[in-house]
Parts: sequence; structure tokens; C-alpha cells
Amino acid sequence: MKQNKSIYLIPVMLSFFCMGFVDLVGIASNYVKEDLGLNDATANIFPSLVFFWFLIFSVPTGMLMNKIGRKKTVLLSLIITVVSLFIPLLGNSFVVMLVAFSLLGIGNALMQTSINPLAMLIIGDKNLASTLTFGQFVKAIASFLAPYLAMWGATKVIPSFGYDWRVLFIVYLVVGIISSLLLWVTPIKEEVRVEKEGAREGLIAEYVGCLRLLGKPVVLLSFFAIMCHVGIDVGTNTTAPKLLIERVGMSLNEAAFATSLYFIFRTIGSLTGSFFLRVMKTRWFFIFSVVIMAASMVLMFVGESKAMLYTAIALVGYGNSNIFSMAFSEALLSVPDKQNEVSGLMIMGLFGGTIFPLIMGFCSDAVGQAGAVAIMAIGVIYLFTFIPRVKH
Repeated sequence: MKQNKSIYLIPVMLSFFCMGFVDLVGIASNYVKEDLGLNDATANIFPSLVFFWFLIFSVPTGMLMNKIGRKKTVLLSLIITVVSLFIPLLGNSFVVMLVAFSLLGIGNALMQTSINPLAMLIIGDKNLASTLTFGQFVKAIASFLAPYLAMWGATKVIPSFGYDWRVLFIVYLVVGIISSLLLWVTPIKEEVRVEKEGAREGLIAEYVGCLRLLGKPVVLLSFFAIMCHVGIDVGTNTTAPKLLIERVGMSLNEAAFATSLYFIFRTIGSLTGSFFLRVMKTRWFFIFSVVIMAASMVLMFVGESKAMLYTAIALVGYGNSNIFSMAFSEALLSVPDKQNEVSGLMIMGLFGGTIFPLIMGFCSDAVGQAGAVAIMAIGVIYLFTFIPRVKH
């Protein structure tokens, strides 16, 4: 039985890899900005648009899981993601990219809401935080590969395709199709709630009941913690190359490495975090993570050299790598009988990826990238206030 469960976890972890496709929006928005001659505020619409859909679809996805099951919901998310990756191959106009990133956000909202409960269905309650953290490690691999694929496509045009930096969409499209097929043929047993007929009123009541879970302090504060986590994540993803361009004078292709560096250390953080969360209390590791994120904000704010900025980017990558898993598991374990609904609420917190980049874009246009860093620092300050709520 244990062996079967391990086998079933393989397609789930590959789905975690596909979940990382959403992080291509950071480097992609920088290339779209250059291609179309946009300013920061306009270019930041793309990452903001991706995460806007988490506000709309996360809670309904939690309800959808109750009706069709977690596996089918993840499959639906993969199909939408595959379509979103195909669209940029048709062109790179502003409208085409808006449609592609919108679908990418919708697919990712469904995926992030359903993939964690699906993993929990296989692994159980034991070692939940470490399992989700390992999933984030797998996700981070896709995240840090995106800038490399974009740089490769931008500097070495492939004659047979000619898609320049957009070659990354081709690679991830193929992986998305394989992931969809693998999960589709994997048998995973789960109980699906049977809804009574005449259910429109019941759906409204269920939606309201789901939102009422935000009345629980742990759920609400975990929601805000996840908003700050993803705001810092998307913010660093988009701002790190701009810091190097502004302060060191790098070109975009050279500065794109900063995004990869961030995700490399997020990957290292997720991998080591899955070990640390097994051998030490979550609270102590949470404190350590937030402290090094605070140090990174200081370095980003005052750093003028490549070494200082790279160090800052590495620190925030490592520190931010496990915040999601720790906050998510705290909320999930606090309401064990409403895990689908809580999952939807927590993923709705990824709406922070809309709020932070928009504000950061206006601030950076006004006062430079230091303004964008100041907005991320506010998120780090909130995470310090969340420490007393980390109990497990």
C-alpha cells in the first residue's frame, strides 16, 4: 500500500512542476515590456492579471472539488494551463499576452487550490508541511528554469521555430501535456460529496459558509500571510532584474539571471525546508525564514554592487521558499473538517500577487526600484506579526 501511494505521488509532483509555470510571468513581463516599449506600471499589469484570477476562482474551486473530486479538478487546471501556453505561440501582441496570462492565472488558481488537498489525500495528515514543501521544491524547479529558457531563446534564435524568448512556452507546453496524460491514467480513490437537487440556494449558502471561515483568526491571518508571501515572490521575480539594470547597468538578458538566482535559492530552501520541518518546530523555522527576508530587504534597499544585490536576492529566495507551506498547513490543520474550503480561501490569498506588483510599479516609476522594495518590506513586517500564530 505504501508503495502504491508513492507511485500515485509521482503524477501529483509533476503537477506541482506545472504549477511552477505561473512564475514565468515575471521574466516574461520584462521581455514583453522590452518588445512593446512599456513602462513599469503597464508591464506589471501582466503579473497582476495572472494573480487577479485567484480572487475570483479560488473559493469556487474549493466548492468544485466537493462536486467532481480533487483529481478531476487538477486535470481541468492542467488543460486550461496547456491552452494558455499555446496562445503565445500565435503572437506576442499586448492583447494576445493578456489573454494568455489570464488563462494561465485561471488554470493556476484551480491547480493551487486542488493540488494540496490531492497530495494530502495520498500522504495523510502526517508530515503534511514537509510534503507540501517538497511539492514547492518541485514547483521551484520549473520557476528557475523559465528565465534560462527565455534567455536561451532570446540569444539563440531557433530557425525551425523562430519564437525567440517564447520558446519557453513550447517546452512547458509539452511538459503540461505529459503531466495531464499521466495524472489522467493514475487511479486515485476519493470520496465526492453527493449534492441534493435544487442546489442553487445550497451553493450560495456553501459559498457564504466558506467565506465565514475567515472569521477564524488563524485562517484570516494565514490568508494575509500568504498574500504577503506571494506579493514578495512576484515582486522579487519582476523587480530583481530591474534592480540590476538600474544600479549596475546590466542589459535585460544579463539581468534575467537574477530571477533564476531567486528561484535557485527558493528551490534550495524548499528542499532543505522539507528536512528541517521534519526535525524542528515549524515556528522556529518560520522565525529564521522571516529574519533572513528582512536582511534581504535592507540589502536590496541600499545595495549598489552586483555582489550585494545578488546576496539580497538569494536571501529572499531562501527565506520566502517555505512561508507558503507553513502558513497553508497552519490554516489547513486548524479546520480539519473543511479542508477543501480552507484550501480555496488560502489560494485566494495569492491575490497578493495582483496588489503588490501594481503598487510596486507605480512606486518604481515615481522614485526608482527602491520604492518597489519598500512595498515588499511591508509584507515582511506583517510576517513578523504572524509568528505568534505559528503553533505546530
